[in-house]
Amino acid sequence: MSENVITIQNLEKTYKTESETLTILKNVNLEIEKGKKIVVTGESGSGKSTFLNIIGGLDSVTSGKVIAGPYEISALDEEELTEYRSKYLGLIFQFHYLLKDFTALENVYLPAYMAGMNKHEAQDRAEKLLEDIGLSKRKNHLPSELSGGERQRVAVARSLVNDPQLILADEPTGNLDPANATMIGDLLFSMADKYQKTLILVTHDMNLASKGDIRYTIKEGCLVTLEEK
Repeated sequence: MSENVITIQNLEKTYKTESETLTILKNVNLEIEKGKKIVVTGESGSGKSTFLNIIGGLDSVTSGKVIAGPYEISALDEEELTEYRSKYLGLIFQFHYLLKDFTALENVYLPAYMAGMNKHEAQDRAEKLLEDIGLSKRKNHLPSELSGGERQRVAVARSLVNDPQLILADEPTGNLDPANATMIGDLLFSMADKYQKTLILVTHDMNLASKGDIRYTIKEGCLVTLEEK
């Protein structure tokens, strides 16, 4: 029996104003098996990032359940959410969010060190990941000394340092030129394969979207299957 990394049951997300109730997501049901690479596309404002933020515990549901491994995300308090994001998730965003006063190596190992791993082990793991992404020789450089593509490669390595079950990537190539976008897309999928990680990726990039095992779109609040390999 396949192990589900994410189970979503009857998810609904609405926003209320004084004049109206806006439904962003409705009746979303989804099971994602371990190791699958899921891509979500859709028009701007369709709810893609909201969907990803709910899975990441960065936004709350209006109704329904989101279960990630042992965590029922919709029922966690702030301390439990911090643990969930630290232990279960790796996060990659459109902007790298590297700490500007820390080297590439420090940016990669700090999340593991802050989560309780001893510094030597965290550094060793970060060194290995930087080697995997081809940046060993740049490990002591600050973000300002790296190119845009190199900074996003460091962000990919950082997302893996805590050995998460699930990688969430929100438009990870959206801030890059076409050549770097292709390189980061290839790297992200190859690293997910190498480390046997489940990936949920939101993107406008159809070239990147084509790399997924299953592609969905969000249309009128509903999650619709477009392609399954």
